[in-house]
Amino acid sequence: MGIFSLTQELAIDLGTANTVIISDGKIMVDEPSIVAIDHNTGKLVAIGNQARQMHGKTHGNIRTVRPLKDGVIADFNATEMMLRGMIRKVRSRGSLFSPSLKMVICIPSGSTNVEIRAVRDSAEHAGGREVYMIYEPMAAALGAGLDVEAPEGHMIIDIGGGTTEIACISLGGIVCSESINVAGDVLTEDIQSYVRQQHNIRIGERTAEDIKLAVGAAVSELEDEPVDFVVTGPNVLTSLPSTLTMSYSEIAYALEKSLVKIDATIMKVLEMVPPELYSDIVRKGIYVAGGGALLKGIARRFQEKTNIPFIVAEDPLRAVARGTGVALKNINKFSFLIK
Repeated sequence: MGIFSLTQELAIDLGTANTVIISDGKIMVDEPSIVAIDHNTGKLVAIGNQARQMHGKTHGNIRTVRPLKDGVIADFNATEMMLRGMIRKVRSRGSLFSPSLKMVICIPSGSTNVEIRAVRDSAEHAGGREVYMIYEPMAAALGAGLDVEAPEGHMIIDIGGGTTEIACISLGGIVCSESINVAGDVLTEDIQSYVRQQHNIRIGERTAEDIKLAVGAAVSELEDEPVDFVVTGPNVLTSLPSTLTMSYSEIAYALEKSLVKIDATIMKVLEMVPPELYSDIVRKGIYVAGGGALLKGIARRFQEKTNIPFIVAEDPLRAVARGTGVALKNINKFSFLIK
């Protein structure tokens, strides 16, 4: 961005788990959606990675807040603080003065008008002059490299932190979609409760997240088996330290009840897809994006359930952010953007 640029354009994937900001085609911010706030003054202490390191380790004067829950804003002030702080990180690398901001922000497809308004207000309070919205499945499809404006059917599954979005897209619009609150956060909770119930060991959210990343699997048998994960935590009954080795097949069992709900939602959307678009989808396959796409064997699981090919998008974690960046470059061309 040049010294005399009057407008800075930002594509923002405001996710439940991570927030990604793209400017000039480059990822400038990619950090956890979490803030640390001084309990007494209400002032911001830290955001992103710095705040995540404090999560679960704070004392009475500092509290960590995840401002988004299930894909929507749960804490308006914390969201605004987080957005301001992250935008400041982008601006500090830019021009000598603060240019006006043009933003495209992605939102869940099931968002109500009140929820859309909350995102818009947060963005405007954080300095946005022009704010556009794009639905998450559309952004994920763009990020996966699909031609969303073509007269043919595409199906995308975006398994994020707070919601799983499943949508059929054609001619620049969402033909049918479903959004469920079973996604990364729920899978993390499943691991926490499984370790507590089956092994009598208490683990925190961060440890459960680490287990999910290391040995998280959607099927109980894999050709390329990951190394077992060693967990240490207090025993629920004695509070003495206990060590446990967890395999991917055990985690697949722990996640099964939540993955079954995603299976059922995929089938529900497939039932709604018009026949002409259905044949396109079977021919081209269904794309999987979002952090949940990193679960080992997830494409194979869905394929076995539906007999339709599943393809994991390239760099699925950032597919939505990349798609939001594509929408930003084509603001005047894409009619599906919400002004």
